[in-house]
Amino acid sequence: MNKVFFKNLGIIDFKEAWGLQEGVLDSIIENKRKKEKTKSHLLFCQHPHVYTLGKSGKEEHLLLKNSELNNKGIDFYKINRGGDITYHGPGQLVVYPVLDLDCFFTDIHRYLRFLEEIIIRILSYYGLKGVRLDGSTGVWLENTESGYKKICAMGVRASRWVTMHGLALNVNVDLNYFNNIVPCGITNKGVTSLNVELGKKDVDFMEVESVFLSAFKDVFECEIINTI
Repeated sequence: MNKVFFKNLGIIDFKEAWGLQEGVLDSIIENKRKKEKTKSHLLFCQHPHVYTLGKSGKEEHLLLKNSELNNKGIDFYKINRGGDITYHGPGQLVVYPVLDLDCFFTDIHRYLRFLEEIIIRILSYYGLKGVRLDGSTGVWLENTESGYKKICAMGVRASRWVTMHGLALNVNVDLNYFNNIVPCGITNKGVTSLNVELGKKDVDFMEVESVFLSAFKDVFECEIINTI
């Protein structure tokens, strides 16, 4: 059984977490070049307010000027994942799997479907039905009045079958921050958060983390090793 080494980074600046991922990815690739055994990693964190734009995104989907970003205390980065623009902030579970897919399966589409399956299982745990939409990576909830609302955005990068970046699940998120962007470049659908769907002020964040780890272990059929 594959082992995945887990660490919760807590609240961490996006750029710092990005650099950490790059370092882990580079070390895995170096081990692969040397034909040495590799380690896969799973990182949890939350970020201060930040917008990130993927390689295929359009900068006009950010609806704020630089001066407005500064006034609001929001960072903005163009990054090397797939996808368009998204928001990260407090109350959002951001997950970065840095996995050597050579140890699992070499199929990025299957990898994304596995990540979606984890989120769907988490939502089911809370009595909600998460769905996939054709052509739109991520997980959505269907509302009979307002249509589909995204609760989890995804964007990944892979090099030599080693993954980085990942997903962001809205748990206790201030959704007003999504009003400053065209989330994921999609104009005809909304965004939601777990606490809103459950009608609560706050959902137990640590419980969500625990449910995620359990679902990740089952879906990827791996052993989770906690690290300090």
